[in-house]
Amino acid sequence: MEITFERLVSRDVAGFLSNELDLAGVKTSVEKFLRLSILGGLALLIGVSFLILIVMKQNAGIAAIGGIGAAVALEFGLYAMLELKIDKRRVFVESILPDYLQLAAANIRSGIALDKALVQAARPEFKFFSEDVKQISKQLYAGETMQNTLSLLAKRYRSLQLQRTMRMIIESLRYGGGITDILNQIAKDLRTQSTIQKEISGQLLLYSIFIAFAALIGAPALYALTNKMIGVTDKIWSGILAQNPHGLPSTGLSFLKPSPPKITPAEYYDFSIVAVAIISALASFIMSVISSGSVMRGARFVLPFMLIGLTVFFLGSIIIGALFSGIGTAG
Repeated sequence: MEITFERLVSRDVAGFLSNELDLAGVKTSVEKFLRLSILGGLALLIGVSFLILIVMKQNAGIAAIGGIGAAVALEFGLYAMLELKIDKRRVFVESILPDYLQLAAANIRSGIALDKALVQAARPEFKFFSEDVKQISKQLYAGETMQNTLSLLAKRYRSLQLQRTMRMIIESLRYGGGITDILNQIAKDLRTQSTIQKEISGQLLLYSIFIAFAALIGAPALYALTNKMIGVTDKIWSGILAQNPHGLPSTGLSFLKPSPPKITPAEYYDFSIVAVAIISALASFIMSVISSGSVMRGARFVLPFMLIGLTVFFLGSIIIGALFSGIGTAG
């Protein structure tokens, strides 16, 4: 009996995934996408858990956490892939929209009707946007109104610029107005807005550099230093306790009795690796928001940032360990 994966989720989830796939331009059904995500997640869950439990000889709890983490990472990766494709389509459409509107305005000025002017302005260099625009004629022949057709075109992209442009064209058709002048003015305003956004991004470059330095160099280096200091302190305390097997005397007051640190160097080392990886990953998203205003665009840099942060941490641990080797030996 074949399993229908779409029935395993609610209608709201299926509708959300269908909308995401349409916005991303992915020619895949919700059923196939769910099959990939569910079966892939289960395969990773079982495989990683087995690897940790049998090969690495860890306990069942750690194996379960590792398997669940791998499955969650796969689901997040698939979702991030869709969001990146959606954002890529948005950026491309907003970059060519002024040129497209001016071509459409020129066609209308030459005496061509609005629907044909929009279709003829769809040049091959506009790629997938041209294919979507050419659907206007088919939808009009099928009985759709011009207003509904333009609204459907705007909904195929997660672009506020395109949605506002289509809304203004619809309002012009509904209440009358010079459509040619409106299209030219919208194109001019979009170019001005793009220029302003580039200037703002350039002015915020210093903030991005500071965040990159703090997350990829500063934080890993500090964690490496702290990790070595805890190791040195642990060795010193081991020597002190060896010389005082009956415990240390209090310093006059009972609550001021010295005691060794509660955290071990191995525990802090594992914590440092996780912390550096998280900080580096978050830095990629923060820098993406500052530079482009898009959170998901930072997903492209998560892995490189994590690798850089962890590399700095490991190299820093080696260098600081060499510098403090004499202290550790003396302790």
